[in-house]
Amino acid sequence: MKKRYDPIKRVGLVANPEKAASRSALQKAVRLIRASGCEILADAATAQMGGLRLSPLANSLEVAKASDLIVVFGGDGTMLRVAREVAGVPTPIVGINVGRLGFLTAIPSSRLAETLKHIWAGDYRLESRCLISASGQLSTGNIEQLALNDFVFGRRTASRMIELEVSVDGEVLTRYRCDGLIVSSPTGSTAYSLSAGGAIVAPAAEVFAITPICPHTLSNRSVIVSLNSWVQVKVLSQKLETILTADGQVQAALAAGDLITIRRSPHIIQLLHPAESSFFQTLRQKLSWSGSNI
Repeated sequence: MKKRYDPIKRVGLVANPEKAASRSALQKAVRLIRASGCEILADAATAQMGGLRLSPLANSLEVAKASDLIVVFGGDGTMLRVAREVAGVPTPIVGINVGRLGFLTAIPSSRLAETLKHIWAGDYRLESRCLISASGQLSTGNIEQLALNDFVFGRRTASRMIELEVSVDGEVLTRYRCDGLIVSSPTGSTAYSLSAGGAIVAPAAEVFAITPICPHTLSNRSVIVSLNSWVQVKVLSQKLETILTADGQVQAALAAGDLITIRRSPHIIQLLHPAESSFFQTLRQKLSWSGSNI
């Protein structure tokens, strides 16, 4: 039986002002949403970009709290930013792709009208995606970060390898000499981790993927552990500056001896998908796999 959802009356819009293509898609969405009788909400940057005559809200978090649906225009980077900002708010998010390859913004702007038509008819499904957290007491103070895709340990500038010790649930896994290390969520398995040779993980699989970047030992491969585990990464490099990056967007400098603990976050986001779409369909299309025209 088809699941019934509450009617959507207020639609929040969030766009990437740095993507020129977002403007035309945003303005088209405004016309379609107003024609449906729904109220439109937006943050200040989005309202200015679209020339919207409304009282803007302070940020995407306020938009999420006041809306029944959030429509995000941009690429996966925009979706990652919005996901962190609205983490824990149950408002569904749908991503409209005006960038390049997009797994989170899987709906192309050319299908905007079709997608909204399905949404008004309740012909969609909701999918929960968990966020992951990184915390630690650094030499420079405490750190608390959220990510939807991944945390990456890397070097700032030097060409030498960094050294890291990784433990899972308190037991040492190994010591890596590598260009970097990725700890990804299931959602992040198709991002940097995939480029580094990590496994593709279905979103419903509750696992972390621990993937070294260009490890010195060729036998080092991506390791899959439970999402309920806690993964600790200790910086061993003495002379190189190590950087922790959340979703490729938020950075923090680490020093020798600093210890970062990565866990499943209690926060989730809700992604809205057209009813006929699936993760494997997106894989076939985005990666040009055999059967991509099915």
